[in-house]
Amino acid sequence: MASILDEYEDSLYRSASVQHSRASVGIPHSGYVNARLEKETPIFNKQRIDFAPPEKINSLVVSSNQLCMSLGKDTLLRIDLGKPDEPNQVELGRKDEARVYKMFLDHTGSHLLIALNTSECLYLNRSVQKVRALSRWKGHLIESVGWNKFLGTETNTGPILVGTAQGQIYEAEISVSEGSLFSTNPDQYFRQVYTLEEESGSAPVCCLEIERGIEGKFFIIATTRKRLFQFVGKVPEGTEQQGFGSIFAMHADHLPSFREFPASFGFSEIAFYTPKLRSNPRSFAWMMGNGVLYGTLDYSRPDSILSDERVWVYPSDIDVTVNKPISIVLTQFHFLLLLPDRVMAVCTLNEQVVFQDLFLEKFGTLTRMIKDPMVQQIWIHTEKVVFRYHVQRESRDVWKMYMNMNKFDLAKEYCKDRPECLDIVLAKEAEHCFQNKRYLDSAKCYALTQNYFEEIALKFIEAKQEEALMEFLIKKLNNLKHSEKTQTTLLTTWLTELYLNWLGILEGDPSQRNLYLDTREKFRTFLSSPKNKDCLFNNRASIYELLASHGDTEHMVYFAVIMQDYERVVAHHCQHDEYDEALNVLSRHRDEKLFYKFSPVLIQHIPKKVVDAWISMGSRLDARNLIPALVNYSQSASTQQINEAIRYMEFCVYQLEETQQAIHNYLLSLYALCRPDSLLSYLEQAGTNPNRIHYDLKYALRLCAEHGHHHACVHIYKVMELYEEAVDLALQVDVDLAKSCADLPEDDEELRKKLWLKIARHVVQEEKDVKKAMACLSSCALLKIEDVLPFFPDFVTIDHFKEAICNSLEDYNKHIEELKREMEEATQSAKRIREDIQEMRNKYGSVEPQEKCAACDFPLLNRPFYLFLCGHMFHYDCLLQAVFPNLPAYKQAKLEDLQKKLAATSQPSKGHHRPKDADTASLGKGQQSREQIKADIDDIVAAECVYCGELMIRSIDKPFIDPQKYEEEMQSWL
Repeated sequence: MASILDEYEDSLYRSASVQHSRASVGIPHSGYVNARLEKETPIFNKQRIDFAPPEKINSLVVSSNQLCMSLGKDTLLRIDLGKPDEPNQVELGRKDEARVYKMFLDHTGSHLLIALNTSECLYLNRSVQKVRALSRWKGHLIESVGWNKFLGTETNTGPILVGTAQGQIYEAEISVSEGSLFSTNPDQYFRQVYTLEEESGSAPVCCLEIERGIEGKFFIIATTRKRLFQFVGKVPEGTEQQGFGSIFAMHADHLPSFREFPASFGFSEIAFYTPKLRSNPRSFAWMMGNGVLYGTLDYSRPDSILSDERVWVYPSDIDVTVNKPISIVLTQFHFLLLLPDRVMAVCTLNEQVVFQDLFLEKFGTLTRMIKDPMVQQIWIHTEKVVFRYHVQRESRDVWKMYMNMNKFDLAKEYCKDRPECLDIVLAKEAEHCFQNKRYLDSAKCYALTQNYFEEIALKFIEAKQEEALMEFLIKKLNNLKHSEKTQTTLLTTWLTELYLNWLGILEGDPSQRNLYLDTREKFRTFLSSPKNKDCLFNNRASIYELLASHGDTEHMVYFAVIMQDYERVVAHHCQHDEYDEALNVLSRHRDEKLFYKFSPVLIQHIPKKVVDAWISMGSRLDARNLIPALVNYSQSASTQQINEAIRYMEFCVYQLEETQQAIHNYLLSLYALCRPDSLLSYLEQAGTNPNRIHYDLKYALRLCAEHGHHHACVHIYKVMELYEEAVDLALQVDVDLAKSCADLPEDDEELRKKLWLKIARHVVQEEKDVKKAMACLSSCALLKIEDVLPFFPDFVTIDHFKEAICNSLEDYNKHIEELKREMEEATQSAKRIREDIQEMRNKYGSVEPQEKCAACDFPLLNRPFYLFLCGHMFHYDCLLQAVFPNLPAYKQAKLEDLQKKLAATSQPSKGHHRPKDADTASLGKGQQSREQIKADIDDIVAAECVYCGELMIRSIDKPFIDPQKYEEEMQSWL
């Protein structure tokens, strides 16, 4: 173990030396540079607003970036902080001595309530310019307002709660009319629901807050000078608009839950913190006479949502009689107190004052501090100056506080994006766990730090905590980068050695059986980890040696399986005669090459299971590669064992539909050897089309002939279309089989007749059965009695053929009569054709002198012309010109040839010494040839009317202008 540690230290020497060099110049040993390039800004960054009020500021409220400020006696200034250059000024319109006492702005920044010191209240909506008095509120000095954050909108507040200086709590609702600027009474109702009291009697309602929990439960918090009340109750779903009277009614007979403190400085104030992504506050801080009560809000509690309550007592420098706190604001980790001359920030984690900001006397006494609940900005004002605080990275040092409190999980949560701080927390947590003897937890934390590896490893070795050391190495291994291959290899090898040592110790102790099983499972998880796969695979030879040195055959096989070295696993099982296990490995991992390699061995011992495994592999196995194993096996096996080979071959042929010839040939050989009954059915199922048959026909024929399977041979002859051989062989087996073969050549009547004559000769000469021979005549229409008679011996009497001869004579007679009838019909047809020809010769038409050619519109009788039955008349040359372009190419060529011949016959002979008889004969011959040529031309040109025939129909899609001449035609029109 120590040697492996030394090797690992050497591999890390270079990186460690770099860290030592950094430490020598002030860089922490964690490896992180803890330097700040710029001065860090404070958490609470103050900014003075560039604003000089014309009159003194009485009150200021802000919400949702909407700021409202009361100036002097009668002026109200509204500013949208998104558009600070566009302030809006509203006059209250008061002529009396009334002054603004307090202002209240809802969470949307839409509804502004202005309480006057004359026990009156005004209302102003963000969308209007006119202030309206709330008549129902008159006579009450308003101290606090609890806004409805769940039902309030920009035009309607929903049910809200109002606290007065006399201790009464009223429920009210304010609505802006849609039809006009306001309805007659913007305050819809104003009714008392409760009165708060202290020991001395009624007390002012300093603060009101409405929160909704789960399952329709509402929590109402109300504070007086010394007491904090909680009203808890459910509002049925759908009745929230009816208000909160039912909740206060539950406490009509008894006081609600409250917290009370003895001291008071005349008022109190409560602040809440709501995270950005939540709708309900998460924590609270109540400023009262004895100090600040703060804690968290737990909405799951039945009676009180206040949780983890603590009290921060005012320090000695705060004298509540002289410079008592004025306001309080709560942030995520601090509450800020406003004193007359300064702002003080206290951390809620350790109750330490972390920030104080003194204000110069020239600004005047600080009046009030408020926070925009939506934007989380803090505002402070005096009578003439306004300041704003930005809260920046408030959680920057929270991790350190949690770490000092040993709350390491929270500390890590707040420094997860600062690795140098996270490393410090992890190191502190690891040391804390080590000192408390929680070695496994310490190892997990140490593995995540940048502390020196060798120091930590030696620390666990000296403490004799081998299990913790293994945990540390495992975590360290998981954190290594892919490029750190040397360290990965060393750690992997070291861990393997540690696991094997630990397993060897535990295996010999029966009392540690459960621990042994747990450690074995961890070791196997380590070996099968995907992260370690590459390293283990590259160093598998070393791992095999370690496993072999410990004699751990079980894990050697397990490791081989993980490395997918299945060949080693299967070979191991086969060497130990564990054939079922070997087959299970093959079946699990479905490696085709291993099946091919080990099937010859396995099939000798477990043939049925092997064939079942082959079948389960389906088409993934190539059956041709398994045939050698089957052949070797079938040569020495019994018929029952050969059936397993047949079963697999049948699966390949019928289920997988294999078409390889070798597979079909081998199945044929098995059928011919052991299953002759299945042979013929297989051949018939394969069909008779040679192109669709997958076995070798010649091989199958030779195989069937060797084993004497004549039926099969006949079938193969038929497939090969060797019908004569098929009939010859079939006659040795069955005459009916031969008859079925004789009818196969349907297109070759001569061959079919020849085959039937073979059958007839066999029946007559071999079987000497005259009746069966006569049956052959009836089975084949091609055979006549005269074809069969030569096969009979001379001593056979005519009585046996009497019926056949009579039938033959009757057939001849019928055939003669049919020929006569056909001749008569032909004679009649010829006669009718001659009559039609004669009638056509006598047909004529009349042409008037004024008739014109249908094509050229010139007088018709001036030139040779054609007259059609439809009435159209054309000159010969006009018709030729119209017909010729539409004729097929071969007819155009023929027509040109005929015209040349016609022109040649019309030329006079150039010979001057021809005999007269010769001239007469030549003239007669020329005249006859000329008439024939004209007739041929007429057949082409005048076959039909050019306007009424098919020529016109075919030219319906022809353009009027030839596309090739389109451009020329278009130019002629320009």
